[in-house]
Amino acid sequence: MTDTVVATGTLSDRELAPYIQHTLIKADLTLATMLAHARECVEWGFSAAMVPGSWVREVATELAGTGVVVASALDFPTVGVTTPLGKATEAAELVRRGAQQLDIGVQIGWLKSGRFDDFRDDIAGVVSAAGVPVKVMLELPLLTEAEREAAVELSIEAGAAYLKNASSGAVEIAHPASIRYLAQRATNGVLVKASGGIASALHVRALLDAGASLVGSSAGVDIVRGTSGSDSRSY
Repeated sequence: MTDTVVATGTLSDRELAPYIQHTLIKADLTLATMLAHARECVEWGFSAAMVPGSWVREVATELAGTGVVVASALDFPTVGVTTPLGKATEAAELVRRGAQQLDIGVQIGWLKSGRFDDFRDDIAGVVSAAGVPVKVMLELPLLTEAEREAAVELSIEAGAAYLKNASSGAVEIAHPASIRYLAQRATNGVLVKASGGIASALHVRALLDAGASLVGSSAGVDIVRGTSGSDSRSY
């Protein structure tokens, strides 16, 4: 895992791998699929294998001693539906099974209702129970400017290790402006992870240049192979 912002101009597609958390989260996964995903992460040198909680133990066993981090997500893909106790309990269980990082959904509805202490304490409960780096998925496009500022401040107070722009491309195709926004406000060693529809080396470079330390993508292999196709978006 990298923990610094990188200037990407001289990096080849292959050299982007340590900044990518290779993601595979679907409903129909099998043991064979998960083990193949873990081996891909080792082969290409990705930062982490991001996998469903139900497969953490098996992936952790496969990746033991490789240096590839095992990561999983809580309160996802439907964000903000798990109780604080349920989320903290699951966080502790996933770490016991071998998770080394956790990405978590947050209670956007509580934030919008002015329940700031509850929003913060929900995150803090996971941080305390897990004892591993926690990344908070802030769903920036769903927030007003005042809510964004509050979400960042409260997440940092809660002990988040990373701020994320969104949980998936359904909320936001990760944009450098969102990453720059978070990077400019991250304090106390807090880092930024980009997520959402990241499918090309050009996109990865733009997000890293904007201030991300990590990106999450299910297209990791295509990105580092240089087979992800062209990206016509302007960054």
